[in-house]
Amino acid sequence: MLKLTRYVLYDIIRSRVVLAYAVFLLLVSFSLFQLEENHSKAILSLLNIVLIVVPLISMIFTTIHYYNSYEFIELMLSQPLSRTRILLSEYAGVAISMIAAFLLGVGVPVLVYSPDPTGITLIFTGAGLTLVFTSIAFLASVKARDKARGIGSVLLLWFYFSLIYDGLVMLILFAFSDYPMEKFTLLLAALNPVDLGRISIMLKLDVSALMGYTGALYKDFFGSNTGVLFTSAMMLVWTAIPLWTALVIFQKKDM
Repeated sequence: MLKLTRYVLYDIIRSRVVLAYAVFLLLVSFSLFQLEENHSKAILSLLNIVLIVVPLISMIFTTIHYYNSYEFIELMLSQPLSRTRILLSEYAGVAISMIAAFLLGVGVPVLVYSPDPTGITLIFTGAGLTLVFTSIAFLASVKARDKARGIGSVLLLWFYFSLIYDGLVMLILFAFSDYPMEKFTLLLAALNPVDLGRISIMLKLDVSALMGYTGALYKDFFGSNTGVLFTSAMMLVWTAIPLWTALVIFQKKDM
């Protein structure tokens, strides 16, 4: 598996797409810190990059890489290698390269300008979202044989998690505003990894007071040690379940 993962990493690095992604994040991050005297504002601006751009690039790159590697995967399947080993090697190679690009592009500037709990939370959130959406992209790619359909699926999923979901949550909360929705709101937040990341960072920036009663509720739960463990566990669940499902489908798939 390690040899396969190294080959996948070498193939990804040779394409230079990940390098361009890292350079883009690096330029944006340094620019934001240079433009903003208050580093908290720069972190808040970077938050939008982490929550929108990182999932989008992770999903699109993963999907394109999977379909471009289809012939290589077929070749590996003709060898005495298990399908689980092959797909996990592909996942590990993509995930490691994307996280490395993120750490170089965002992690380094954050550690230089804002090496505080807020900055560290931003780095861990970005890395977690990279793992999550790489898993989701692998699931969508394995399910769809056609490349265009696969890319369309991941774009729809990104659109749902980044934009549509929040609208649905607001609609639900508005429709049932006469009922106690506090605990249900926490559940809704856990059902979207993007929201989990957003809440974690915003609480570190002490803007929960601007969110009213809901913000106070988030701070009481997500700001505690239990909340941190819960957020980390949910990120792991969001990573593991799509990847496990992709493995199950890949095992039965007729290549």
